[in-house]
Amino acid sequence: MDEAVERRASRRGIWGWMFFDWAQQPFHTLIITFVFAPYFAASVASDAARGQELWGYATGIGGLLIALSSPVLGAIADATGPRKPWILFFSVLGVVGCFMLWQAVPGMENIGPVLFFVALAVFGMEFAAVFNNAMMPDLVPRSELGRLSGSAWGLGYVGGLITLICVLGLMSASPETGRTLLGLEPIFGLDPATHEGDRASGPFTAIWYIVFALPMFLFTPDVVRRASASGAVRRGLAQLGRTLKSLPSQRSYFSFLISSMFYRDALNALYTFGGIYAAGVLGWSIIQIGIFGILANITGAVGAWFGGRIDQRFGPRFVVACCAVLLTVSCLLVISTTKTEILFMTVAASGEGSRLPDIMFYFAGGVIGAAGGAIQASSRTLLVDQVERERVTEAFGLYALSGKATTFIGPLAIAVATGFFASEAFGLSAQDAQRLGVTPIIVLFALGLVLLPWVKSRHQGAAAATES
Repeated sequence: MDEAVERRASRRGIWGWMFFDWAQQPFHTLIITFVFAPYFAASVASDAARGQELWGYATGIGGLLIALSSPVLGAIADATGPRKPWILFFSVLGVVGCFMLWQAVPGMENIGPVLFFVALAVFGMEFAAVFNNAMMPDLVPRSELGRLSGSAWGLGYVGGLITLICVLGLMSASPETGRTLLGLEPIFGLDPATHEGDRASGPFTAIWYIVFALPMFLFTPDVVRRASASGAVRRGLAQLGRTLKSLPSQRSYFSFLISSMFYRDALNALYTFGGIYAAGVLGWSIIQIGIFGILANITGAVGAWFGGRIDQRFGPRFVVACCAVLLTVSCLLVISTTKTEILFMTVAASGEGSRLPDIMFYFAGGVIGAAGGAIQASSRTLLVDQVERERVTEAFGLYALSGKATTFIGPLAIAVATGFFASEAFGLSAQDAQRLGVTPIIVLFALGLVLLPWVKSRHQGAAAATES
C-alpha cells in the first residue's frame, strides 16, 4: 500500500502527462494522415504517384532511424534516470521539422529540404512519445495504469479531431472556390492559390505541441537521476545486450512484442487502406472519406476512454484480445460490403442506389476507430507489465523497434494479395480483387491473437494488493 502512495503523482502532474497525447496527436492527424501528406503528394511533387513514393521514403527513413536507435537510447535513459531531457531534445527536433513544412510551396523544384524536415519531424515526434510513455508507470499505482493510458489516448483523439476541424474549417481552402470546408474565407489572409492553409498545418501543429506539452514539463514529476551520465552509454548498451540475449527465454515479454507487432501492423494497414478501399469499391468522394475519418476519431476517443475503464477492471490483455476480435470482424464486414452487397448478400441491383452499404461501412469504421483506440492504449499498459520499472524506457524502445521495423508487412501483403487476385488466372473484376486483397489484415490480427495466451499481466495481482 505504501508503494502505491509513493508512486502517485499529483493531480496536476497526471493531467500534465495526459496532455502530451493531446499535444502530439495533431502531428499524426494533420501532417501524416489528413492534410499535409495529401497536399504534398498532389501539389508539391511532380505527380501524385511520385509524391506518394517520396513521402514513403521520408517517413520510412524517419521510422527506420527510430527502429534502429530507440532500444539503445531507451537503455541509456534507464541507466541515467530522467526522461524529460530526452523528451525536450526530441521535441525540439520535431517542432523544427513541423515549422519548416511551411516552405513546401506547390510545384517547387528542389523538394529535398522538405523531405528532410518531414523525416526530422517523424523522428523527433515519435521519439518524444517513446520517452513520455516510459513516464507512465511512475505516476499512478499499477491498478490504475489502464484507466490512465486509456484516458490519455482518448484525450489525444479529441485533440486531433479539434485541430482537424480548425484546419479544414478555418485555414485550408479550395483554390477553385477560395472557401474552406465550412464555406468561410481562410483566416489570417491565407492564400488558397498557393495552398497556404495546407502548408500552415505544419506551423500550427508545432505551436499546438509547444503550448500543450508545457504542462508535462512543468508539472509531471520525473524520476531521479540514478547514475552519472559518465559511462551511461556503456551501461545502457550492456543492459540492452543482456535483454536481447535473454528475450527469447522471457516468454511473456517476447510473445507480447511479437503479438503486438502483428496486430499493430494490421491496424496501421487498416488505417492506411481504409480510404483507398472506400474510394475504389464504394466509389466514395473525398468528403465522404473525410467524414469517415472524423467518425473514426470520435469513436477512437470514446473507445480509448471506455477501454481504459475495462482495462482497469479486467486487465489490458482482455482489452487487447477483445479489440483484436472486433477489428477482425470489422475487416470481414468491410470486405463483404460493396455498392450492392452487405455480408456478401445483395441489397440492391447493379446501377440502383442503396444507402445500406455506405451505412454499414460507416458502422465498420466506427468500430475500427473505437477498437483501434482501445487496443493501442491498453498495449501501453500491457507492455509495462512485462518489465521492471527500471527498464521501462528500454521496453518502449523495443516496442517502437518491433512496430517500426515491420511496418512494411501489412502494406506489402495487401499489395501482393491484390496483384495475385487481379491476375487473369482468377478472372475477377478490379473491385473483387481489391476486396480480397485486404484479407491479409485478417491473417495478421489472427497471428496477434494466437500469441496472446502466452502474455501475462500483473493486473490481478495489482488489483488484489490495492484492495488489501
